[in-house]
Amino acid sequence: MNSAANQAITPVAAKPKKDSEKRQRAAIEGFAKAAGYAIASDDWFYDAAAKGADPVTERPGFAAMLNRIASNGVRTVIVESPDRFARDLAVQLAGHDYLQRLGVMLIPATSPDFFTEDTPTAILVRQVLGAIAQFDKATTVAKLRAARDRKRKETGKIEGRKSYAERDGGAELVALARELARPPEGFTRGPSLRKVASELAARGFTTPKGKPYSASAVASMLAA
Repeated sequence: MNSAANQAITPVAAKPKKDSEKRQRAAIEGFAKAAGYAIASDDWFYDAAAKGADPVTERPGFAAMLNRIASNGVRTVIVESPDRFARDLAVQLAGHDYLQRLGVMLIPATSPDFFTEDTPTAILVRQVLGAIAQFDKATTVAKLRAARDRKRKETGKIEGRKSYAERDGGAELVALARELARPPEGFTRGPSLRKVASELAARGFTTPKGKPYSASAVASMLAA
């Protein structure tokens, strides 16, 4: 039996016609035999309803192939050619990079080194894809920030971690912290935050783990 390392899975191009399917299978099987790969009869995948320019992650056959890979340990995918994997170069590279992140090697039978050679065009496309991803991330962050600002203006507060005063028993804790932090009569400065935390612990007010509050936590209580 062949080990998973010597086995391969093959996605045949979207909407294959009968003669196209035969050609693709012949090219893939010829390469696999020459390169020492074995392809099981149930390891051929099709995307009959997909267009060749569709992102590979949106293709049902591609998703089925990934599920198969996850179950059998195969880490090699063979296609007839890069344009049979996807017609659009950006989709090709994005699909290859996606598989690479999963630890899966993509090999076109007609051009085995296609995805391993850093051609000027491939480098440019990857840079553009990276810029687009960075732009999308920045846009998402900006939208979330705008939504939080709107919520804050409408309600004065956004959902998030509750202040000490809003927690169960928090009102008593905050009141005691303020009392302990108050400067003694005739002094302009009160005890240190760590001293306040020690006094709180001595009176039974500690973190859920039973430890004294940190100085920064006491500062948050006093600001609540």
